[in-house]
Amino acid sequence: MKELPILETSSEVDFSSYVHKFKALSDEKRLHILHLLTRNGKTCVCDLEEVVQLSQSKISYHLKILLNAGFIDKETKGTWSYYSINEEAVNAILSEELCCIFRPN
Repeated sequence: MKELPILETSSEVDFSSYVHKFKALSDEKRLHILHLLTRNGKTCVCDLEEVVQLSQSKISYHLKILLNAGFIDKETKGTWSYYSINEEAVNAILSEELCCIFRPN
């Protein structure tokens, strides 16, 4: 197992952005949607309905939360919106830097 470095962190770390992001990840349906977007790439809400087994309005609600947290991107073409993973945001939340904030010294 790779040994992660212990980072010096100030006692005054701003956790507010992390709270928002972790709340977005705290729902099983949203995690399922993220997984589908990771596997399938750009996807329309209509393509998620059958797989996620939620109505379009409920999927849109979950997508809005993920979008506001920065985990996904939205591209609109005419009346259709397509969603995809924001790899930078996902990698940041899974990063060694974040891990080390909570690692004992």
